[in-house]
Amino acid sequence: MSTTTAPSVVITPTRTARRSLRRPRFTAYALLAPSAVFLLGFTYWPVLQVLAGAMTVHAFGGASHWGTGNFVRLLGDPHFARAVVNNLIYAAGTIIPSLLLALGLALGLKETTRLSAVLRTFLVLPLLIPLVAAASLFVFIFLPGAGLLDYYLARFGLGQTNWLGNPSLALGSIIAITVWKNTGYYMLFFLAGLAGVPPELLDAAKIDGAGAWRRFLHVTLPMLGPTLAFVLVIAMLNVLTQVDHVVVMTQGGPSDATTVLLYYIFQQAHQNYDPGLASAATVVSVGFLLALSLISLRTLDRGLHYES
Repeated sequence: MSTTTAPSVVITPTRTARRSLRRPRFTAYALLAPSAVFLLGFTYWPVLQVLAGAMTVHAFGGASHWGTGNFVRLLGDPHFARAVVNNLIYAAGTIIPSLLLALGLALGLKETTRLSAVLRTFLVLPLLIPLVAAASLFVFIFLPGAGLLDYYLARFGLGQTNWLGNPSLALGSIIAITVWKNTGYYMLFFLAGLAGVPPELLDAAKIDGAGAWRRFLHVTLPMLGPTLAFVLVIAMLNVLTQVDHVVVMTQGGPSDATTVLLYYIFQQAHQNYDPGLASAATVVSVGFLLALSLISLRTLDRGLHYES
């Protein structure tokens, strides 16, 4: 019994068909080109410039060479060490209270009522005020003797306090402004995260006899894991990038008590005219922030996800 095989037919696309297949690809590239130009010009090119500046060591007479001399000078600079310590204190003093207050306020205001809507509005109002304007306002609030804070403290028998001129109080004053400014912002994220917690899980835990604290610890908090990781990264970015209030209120003083990393970079680049040291400090700061962000995302982004 013989079998016959049909001859295979190879269809080759014509030139017109090939052009029609390539046209959507060219259209996509043309649409992406403006965004790619802006991304290259305002993101990747500045990053490359900073890396090149950090590795370029300028010598006397205008000569320059490649090397790690800027990083050696940076690690040996006591002002940089003081800025790192100040930034760590500033981070601990702003991130922990801000997140705790924001989470507590979100838990207390998650039910939508008229009172909670009014309170949410008042808590979010600082977010609408530019940091420069808020810093200018707090300069008058912290004014020794004549400021609003000293005016009310005088009723309790407390004397005049130089909040911004005392090295032991200046950084705490900057921290207080940051907590006041960012708490309402973080609260919005926690409110959104709480809205995604399935109520049936809370009801099931309540039926099983779990109290309010156990329901929060074993149901609500794990479900807020991704939100907490995201807010923590945002908070660390704010700690490293918010410097307007330092410029307006203290200019890093007194005695470098409020000099944080970004203000140190600003001083080296625009006051001391040392771009190599400023670039090296930028690379170290961004690398440290990237490492902390990756660690926080890996350790905290382990919340429970449920599909509806």
